[in-house]
Amino acid sequence: MVVEKTKTVLVIGGGMSGITAAVETAEVGYNVILIEKEATLGGRVSQLNKYFPKLCPPNCGLEINFRRIKSNPRIRIYTLTEVEKVSGSEGDFDVAIKVNPRYVNENCTACKACEEACTTERPNDFNFGMDKTKAAYLPQDFAFPMRYVIDRDYCSEEDCGKCIEACKYGAIDIHMKPQAISLKVGAIIWATGWNPYDAARLDALGFGKYKNVITNMMMERLAAPNGPTNGKILRPSDGKEVSNVAFVQCAGSRDENHLAYCSYVCCLASIKQSSYVREQYPDAISTIYYIDIRTPGRYERLYLKAKQDEKIRFIKGKVADIEEDAATGDLTVAAEDVATGKKIYEEADLVVLAAGMVPSTQQWKIPTDVSYDTDGFIVFTPRGMHAVGCAAKPADVYSSVQGSTASSLKAIQSLVRR
Repeated sequence: MVVEKTKTVLVIGGGMSGITAAVETAEVGYNVILIEKEATLGGRVSQLNKYFPKLCPPNCGLEINFRRIKSNPRIRIYTLTEVEKVSGSEGDFDVAIKVNPRYVNENCTACKACEEACTTERPNDFNFGMDKTKAAYLPQDFAFPMRYVIDRDYCSEEDCGKCIEACKYGAIDIHMKPQAISLKVGAIIWATGWNPYDAARLDALGFGKYKNVITNMMMERLAAPNGPTNGKILRPSDGKEVSNVAFVQCAGSRDENHLAYCSYVCCLASIKQSSYVREQYPDAISTIYYIDIRTPGRYERLYLKAKQDEKIRFIKGKVADIEEDAATGDLTVAAEDVATGKKIYEEADLVVLAAGMVPSTQQWKIPTDVSYDTDGFIVFTPRGMHAVGCAAKPADVYSSVQGSTASSLKAIQSLVRR
């Protein structure tokens, strides 16, 4: 007897990899369920100021894909959702998911009334804690879905009452409960993404100890128009404009005590961010301390262009220590200069650590039989499952989109295979 297989693909992860896999599959004519653990789609790309290869704002790519999702009834989306259990086989998977409460229903028009009425604040995780939002907040300016969220970890009953009273559309529902949902799907694409390496573990580099030592992702938020400083690159300690910025490569990467591998995009990110500094402060100096520069393929031209810029310096040598002048907040970077064989000490008013990519699966294990390498990247999945983007390896947006398109084809093959 031939069992009819389920003609639905489940995509876990709503970043650029997951969105690409979802729209490519749905536009061929198959049903897709797209789930995301955060309150909005977009993933890490949405936190960037600009991304490769075109160096355009993330909204350029996301807006097109959000429009494709909106116009395609074959795509069903669940945000604030976790996968709890997976069983079955290719063509016939059973998946248990939990949808966590947003406390705001679909009546929301993002009118801001609840935010204005709310008096409680919370750290803004979208901006890596560099500013705060109200406890009733829009996840980001370009959120999809465009709906508010209430953070009940910070919001008091009194504050919730103010939000309910302020909302004209009956969108606030503080009695929402988690929902358990069972799904039947034929193929699964794991696009679970990545997290920045915890730079606080790099004791000698001062992150978490000195306010003017930040990570590369924090730098993206500082430079972004919708970031904590409205796009102006300012020192976190005192709001001062920068004139001398140090970029520290391989901050944790290629280090057997932290991340043994190269995270692929860190050199490119620092070169890109030095151009942010150049655009805002034409007289500012950017110094990039590196082990060796890795700019694969056509990205080499960006490196060559930066090398020709007199305001961007490259020093081959590993940074050993960073110290702060407590009175001024200025920093001293101690490094080895391989070209001279000497230890050097250079001043900087802002230091940016090129922290590496850590797959989300290093902390959250997929609830089914998949295999990981020693770093947490997925190396084997059962038939009918596919790992894409930074769930499988460190990758840039361009190669992630290519891989996700290929995974869409593989998932469709799982649906039709007999």
